[in-house]
Amino acid sequence: MSFVAIPPAADADQPPVPEATIVNDGFFPDIEPGAVREAARIPTSITPARLRAAILGAIMTVRADLDGYATVQQAAGHATLADVPAPGLDGESVQLIRYHRAVALYAKAELIERHRDFDTTSAGGSQADELTPSIGDLRRDALHAVRDILGKSRTTVDLI
Repeated sequence: MSFVAIPPAADADQPPVPEATIVNDGFFPDIEPGAVREAARIPTSITPARLRAAILGAIMTVRADLDGYATVQQAAGHATLADVPAPGLDGESVQLIRYHRAVALYAKAELIERHRDFDTTSAGGSQADELTPSIGDLRRDALHAVRDILGKSRTTVDLI
């Protein structure tokens, strides 16, 4: 005999519960998980708790890369990243756009890396192999966003 448990259906009349804002350190902007979910095309099968953990990890990664930058900008009198002089794009500072992009991409990379371990069949293994370049691409693009904030080039070339 087998047992099949079916989760209760979501009430169609109820709007989805908004995910709580992640409050940042004051210099860097707060992060809206719903905005990250939408920007990075993260499916609703990823629970809010799992998404929140990935975003926190991404924030810590980006903050480690930008800690010195934040200190310099605060010493120059800029209380927040939004206050740092930068061109605007679509009504927002490009520095803010880059920061949000870096966080969303690092979070998505972590979720792909961690979420793929649920299916251990050969099909799941094949799919995991296909996702590996995607993880690298996401991390590369996130690093590009961080380096753009820092005003550094994206490529380092050494002569051998």
